[in-house]
Amino acid sequence: MMSRSYTNLLDLASGNFPVMGQPREKKRLPRVMTVPGVISELDDDQANSVASDVPSSIIQDRIIIVANQLPVKAKRRPDNKGWSFSWDDDSLLLQLKDGLPEEMEVLYVGSLKVDVDPSEQDDVSQLLLDRFKCVPAFLPPDILTKFYHGFCKQHLWPLFHYMLPFSANHGGRFYRSLWEAYVAANKIFSQRVIEVINPEDDYVWIHDYHLMVLPTFLRRRFNRLRMGFFLHSPFPSSEIYRTLPVREEILKALLNSDLIGFHTFDYARHFLSCCSRMLGLEYQSKRGYIGLEYYGRTIGIKIMPVGIHMAQIESVLRLADKEWRVGELKQQFEGKTVLLGVDDMDVFKGVNLKLLAMEQMLKQHPKWQGRAVLVQIANPARGRGQDLEEIQAEITASCKRINETFGQPGYEPIVFIDRPVSLSERVAYYSVAECVVVTAVRDGMNLTPYEYIVCRQGVSESESSSESSGSKKSMLVVSEFIGCSPSLSGAIRVNPWNIETTAEAMNEAISMADAEKQLRHEKHYRYVSSHDVAFWSRSFFQDMERTCKDHFRRRCWGIGLSFGFRVVALDPNFRKLSIDHIVSVYLRSKNRAILLDYDGTVMPQTSHNKTPSSEVISIINTLSSDIKNTVFVVSGRGRDSLAQWFSPCKKLGIAAEHGYFMRWSANDNWEVCGQNSEFGWKEIAEPVMKLYTEATDGSSIETKESALVWHHRDADPGFGSSQAKEMLDHLESVLANEPVTVKSGQFIVEVKPQVCT
Repeated sequence: MMSRSYTNLLDLASGNFPVMGQPREKKRLPRVMTVPGVISELDDDQANSVASDVPSSIIQDRIIIVANQLPVKAKRRPDNKGWSFSWDDDSLLLQLKDGLPEEMEVLYVGSLKVDVDPSEQDDVSQLLLDRFKCVPAFLPPDILTKFYHGFCKQHLWPLFHYMLPFSANHGGRFYRSLWEAYVAANKIFSQRVIEVINPEDDYVWIHDYHLMVLPTFLRRRFNRLRMGFFLHSPFPSSEIYRTLPVREEILKALLNSDLIGFHTFDYARHFLSCCSRMLGLEYQSKRGYIGLEYYGRTIGIKIMPVGIHMAQIESVLRLADKEWRVGELKQQFEGKTVLLGVDDMDVFKGVNLKLLAMEQMLKQHPKWQGRAVLVQIANPARGRGQDLEEIQAEITASCKRINETFGQPGYEPIVFIDRPVSLSERVAYYSVAECVVVTAVRDGMNLTPYEYIVCRQGVSESESSSESSGSKKSMLVVSEFIGCSPSLSGAIRVNPWNIETTAEAMNEAISMADAEKQLRHEKHYRYVSSHDVAFWSRSFFQDMERTCKDHFRRRCWGIGLSFGFRVVALDPNFRKLSIDHIVSVYLRSKNRAILLDYDGTVMPQTSHNKTPSSEVISIINTLSSDIKNTVFVVSGRGRDSLAQWFSPCKKLGIAAEHGYFMRWSANDNWEVCGQNSEFGWKEIAEPVMKLYTEATDGSSIETKESALVWHHRDADPGFGSSQAKEMLDHLESVLANEPVTVKSGQFIVEVKPQVCT
């Protein structure tokens, strides 16, 4: 195994120079496939292109929103001839336009929820582009099934919600064919984006876990593309994420974005931890912004929870049919205290835990029997599988048991609504509910509490009505494992797995004094009304602009194959080193100084056997035998080891321990840097290092003649780094009066004499 520097050295020693004045023949790299037939397609002839096939014809900026599904509804025409389309007002993608600049054109790329016959796809594409500025991505049925119901819903979704695939029936095992379909689907989306993009004018904003490898496809084609990604689901801890067989491929693909967004700091922290532990990347915080340095590019990390569309909720609050439905519900639940749950039918929503907590509350607080009602609205399931069927059966059984145990004539403690509920009807339920309960065991965001708060506030026109005076209070019981929990400081946060404490929280919420409910409601409403979906999208876009402001000033090179592709960004003053120029100067020069680093140049950094091979010895002897050359090996290693390894190289100079010891040839004596030979400071530093070594598994001390070095490369990355910072402060304190320097480097802390600095 040889490093890149080593192979160049081999050319230099052998005199294998390219003919001057003639272009060097480019060697075509073989395609590298980690997924047969799919990922290899990344390596196309256009990979390093930075211009689109589509000429730029617009002046103002444009943004392309890419998501799994377009924000449109589709239905077949009554005559079965063609399709009719309309905007999906509930789609976040449509709502986020409110936060973008008014003059900005918005284009959508995504799939449709319906199957369109291939013979109709061209007409549908043209219709959607002309009328809705939407570009549909049509996925073949076999890819769609494996991509969405397979890799997304059976593997990524459970894993990102902390469900490990312990068995084939629990969590979904990893199958290579599903990953291939995921990659193939992302490539289809990229092709649709490429068809319409103007890379020098457009921004691209990619949404959610369905399209996590899309940034690599687009970055390969357009090195300077301004691109952001937002994850709407949780990002799991590194202990969970590292079980994913394609963990590095997905991380590296996401890092081809310029800005990566998360709902909460916890999700961002987990992502950063994965980058640190798996890719060796460390983040920095500067003036409130978090950035990851990645091959000269700074990838921004955005933490901003999404909000609701205030105007949409308020418009529903004004509808007459909502008022009629509210009156009907008030009559139905007259004299009752209503607790409300609104959840998707999903294994992670904790619906059955909520039912069990309601049952426990009725047992522990009999006063609520006949008075408290839990209305649970279950939206249709988006996924499918055995886990979902089991939870549905469990919920049904719990509802039946609780109603049979505590039910009375005209009273059922559980009202379970298992059907689609319109926003208007949902708002009516919010209006009559005394408390909303969310017991999800893991959820990316969950906007139900936000909607409830706005509905309880009402709209300004109705504030003078008789019923509005009692609607300015609300109470929330929310799981601590959902994304909106940190922003709702007045809510009662619970661990949904603890049935008893959840039951007590529900009792506390509906028993609380109205004045306290009012104060909590006001605090929540101020936050929700000011941090709406427009605020979220505006904030994300502004950060994307800031992160990308230097894109067209930098010099960029795309390197790497498959999902190892990344863009190296350098300062515009950087000039690429020309091998032809080096060879020309080398041949013309009369005196040459060749300084070779040892670890990482002469020998590969990852090699465990650090003894140079006979081939390395031969190359160095060839270089040093030229009377025009002065060749030195420069290393932090000790002089005894280097002298032994290079004993056959009689004319080689050695600078050991970073130059503290120097020898011009094998026949010369060692020279010492400076005259200080006092090393009494070692007796102070070494016990401190030993203390940290004992406490830090995987660390070690390297004792040199001139220095002491503490290594933590093999320790836990987070703990090792923390211990290194602590040790640095400790050593600087105890060695303050000694003639030494304490420095930290890559996985090391070193103490050495000041004359060596």
